[in-house]
Amino acid sequence: MMGSGIGENLSRLRGEVLAAAVKAGRDPADIKIIAVTKGVPVGRMLEAVREGITDLGENRVQELLAKQPRFGPEVRWHLIGHLQTNKVKSVVGRVRLIHSLDSWRLACEIDRRSREAGVVSEVLVQVNVSGEDTKHGLAPAEVQDFIKSALELPGISVRGLMTVAPLVEDPEEARPVFRELKRLFDSIREAVPSVPMAYLSMGMTNDYRVAVEEGSNILRVGAAIFGAR
Repeated sequence: MMGSGIGENLSRLRGEVLAAAVKAGRDPADIKIIAVTKGVPVGRMLEAVREGITDLGENRVQELLAKQPRFGPEVRWHLIGHLQTNKVKSVVGRVRLIHSLDSWRLACEIDRRSREAGVVSEVLVQVNVSGEDTKHGLAPAEVQDFIKSALELPGISVRGLMTVAPLVEDPEEARPVFRELKRLFDSIREAVPSVPMAYLSMGMTNDYRVAVEEGSNILRVGAAIFGAR
């Protein structure tokens, strides 16, 4: 059972990420843990920050805006949930990375609002590797052309890819999804070297070990840090 102590949970999580990285011949220092804070009270989030978490990920713009003023500049914020175009203005300039760019319409709106604000927004393209109807994201075959087109938008900088694997009992079943996203990531880096592709955001509480073994360098973890909500 997961202890309720955030420090204890983080210690266990970091140990397992280390073990998975070593198993895959990777440097654990290359792997960033984002604490997913949807529905988590500010007090518990502050506790995680005291335990060394520097990156917080919110699914909803309103929740992010409500919580952000309680934290200092040392915390980096990530928007990891679906972003509606009418919420873009509220989030531009407030987050380090938008993980969920999933349409050309959204790309154009982030570009427009970013140029108005005098910033360049760093984004990840969300890929629906598993092809599930319930998930947002581009089909893998669309991604390279989409990223090439995004080079024409000065207000955004594509920094990598993100996916949400199917929720399965056995994390091994998610492995082909992660492997496919890593293959796509590598092929785009080779084919479009002008895009500063650095981040592969994949792996959550139930499957982060497998994601690390398959090349993830950003893990989005909630329950393994804060306990079940």
